[in-house]
Amino acid sequence: MSTTNPGAYVIRSIRADEWPAAKELRLAALQDPIAPLAFLETYDQAAARPDSFWQERAAQACEGADGVQQIIAEGPDGVWVGTLTVLVEEPGTTDWAGFAVERKQGHLVGVFVRPEERGSGLTDVLFDAGLEWAWSRGAERVRLIVHEENGRAQRFYRKVGFEPSGVIVPLGEEGEDAELEFVIERP
Repeated sequence: MSTTNPGAYVIRSIRADEWPAAKELRLAALQDPIAPLAFLETYDQAAARPDSFWQERAAQACEGADGVQQIIAEGPDGVWVGTLTVLVEEPGTTDWAGFAVERKQGHLVGVFVRPEERGSGLTDVLFDAGLEWAWSRGAERVRLIVHEENGRAQRFYRKVGFEPSGVIVPLGEEGEDAELEFVIERP
């Protein structure tokens, strides 16, 4: 497998019966050194979840699902090497942080590429697929939330066209940490 040729990967939505692979990739993501800044759950929390949780999660985000889609990069050997999930948020609802959703938008979450695949252009390809899926569902913009101290991710998001919106999401009881919203408008 060539890490310099993103074309060697199949980029696609997951299928419901692929929950074991989705679980394995999520657990790998939660073991990454940057995971405490990138994800809102820990490895121990996720590892303790029953198989029924992973089955339901995959069924809700699989190919053909309407409001959520998990997209993966599959290597020539069948191993999943990267993922992101797109949520469609409808106007008139509130998001996970309690903020009002004012217009139809996509929300990218769960972005992860295995360390050995980083720098290959694979993340760009995953983002293109996620944005294409969101635009095809009528999203007016796509957003993501990134920890204020996750500079690596912020640099990448800017590189692919996302810009800070000015929205700050406080984390924790004391609000000592915060996440920043980055957005890209529909072309």
